[in-house]
Amino acid sequence: MTGLLISGVTAFPLQTELRVLRSVLEAAPVRPIAEAVGLLPWIARVHDALSETNAHFPFLAYGTDWLAFAHLVLAALFIGPYRDPVRNKWVVTFGVIACAGVIPLALIAGHVRGIPLPWRLIDCSFGVFGVIPLLRCKQLISSLEHSTHH
Repeated sequence: MTGLLISGVTAFPLQTELRVLRSVLEAAPVRPIAEAVGLLPWIARVHDALSETNAHFPFLAYGTDWLAFAHLVLAALFIGPYRDPVRNKWVVTFGVIACAGVIPLALIAGHVRGIPLPWRLIDCSFGVFGVIPLLRCKQLISSLEHSTHH
């Protein structure tokens, strides 16, 4: 829930966040590393594109507003398993399926949209690392379910 909340809240101020990240990456101590691994040029390109788009077509940011809202709604969905895990175990299964879906989406849509492979792999990691606590929750719910039936 926390990860979804953070993802949702941080999806609203993208241009500001990218401006701050760019200035950090351009700072003397980290700049050579950020340039060497291609992070600074990519963040600069994304920041420039977003700034230009927001200046001329601000309505396109409405799409990321809905993305942010979806993250917040999904976070609320997990209140059910928190309150009554056995009854709402389907939500955890839904989360596992969603995490699995992250990988093909990032790899396929990222390729189509010209997202560099290292960035797509970072996006895939959200599905990989997101499924770990969900699988643990499934185990705990299964144990809880078995203990209440005996």
